[in-house]
Amino acid sequence: MRPLLLLFIVVPIIEMWLLITVGREIGALPTIGLVLLTAVVGLAMLRRQGLSTVMRAQQKMQAGELPAREMAEGIFLAVGGALLLTPGFFTDALGFACLVPGLRQLLLGRILNRVIVVRPYGPQGPGAGPFRRPGDDDIIEGDYSRDDARNGSHRKPGSRDHDRIE
Repeated sequence: MRPLLLLFIVVPIIEMWLLITVGREIGALPTIGLVLLTAVVGLAMLRRQGLSTVMRAQQKMQAGELPAREMAEGIFLAVGGALLLTPGFFTDALGFACLVPGLRQLLLGRILNRVIVVRPYGPQGPGAGPFRRPGDDDIIEGDYSRDDARNGSHRKPGSRDHDRIE
């Protein structure tokens, strides 16, 4: 909780200091224009990078692979977009770091080296089916039918008086 509180105190102070310093050097209107320009350029980059990431994720899913890296990139892109929409130069720098492919790959590489992706365990082994664990051998087989389909009787929806498991 403390790092988050510190973040909400330190980042705005850094932003104010940078905005005042830049505003003193180039003026208030150019500073505002520069902040708006970084937001527009950042959103354009976000759109391009986001579409590229979605396309790669779809290709991996169609190939039957887990798009873990693309999902992590999507999180980085969302954070980068939010940072770019926040007025200020410090948050813009962090947002651009999330959007520039080379920097993003470097950051992702460091983070993903610490992450272990676990696929569901199925009856045929790891990744073969959802919600299965080693030792889950209790498989129950059976057939299901409805009596009302055989004799044409009418029953209320949701009632179970005519359902039978054989």
